[in-house]
Amino acid sequence: MTSEPRMITLATSDHGDVTLPCPSWCAGHAHHDPETLRVDLVHASLAVDCTHLGRELFSAEIVESPYAESVTPLLGGRTPGVSVWPIGKTLDPVQLYSLAADLDRYADRLRTLADQLATLLDRSSE
Repeated sequence: MTSEPRMITLATSDHGDVTLPCPSWCAGHAHHDPETLRVDLVHASLAVDCTHLGRELFSAEIVESPYAESVTPLLGGRTPGVSVWPIGKTLDPVQLYSLAADLDRYADRLRTLADQLATLLDRSSE
């Protein structure tokens, strides 16, 4: 087995063909647009989706933009992060754990509402 990085060549509108290492977690670039600027090239993992009743509630994926110029926190960049939709932010591990904790608390609140609704429905059927 080779430890050589997987290389990929992507066409860009401003720098022509750009060859770069592709991280092992990258799901590929099947939907790459050759009109993309080099600064906007993105590696992305497979998405982790949360779907309920056929609607996508959340989607998250590891992303990295190797030529990003932005150093604005939560907007992605050269350091891998997890992009979360519909929040529209790229989170680091601490922020991702915080989001998961918030979702746990929200799930508890939903269960409380479900319990209250079940009680109301039981009373109305008497």
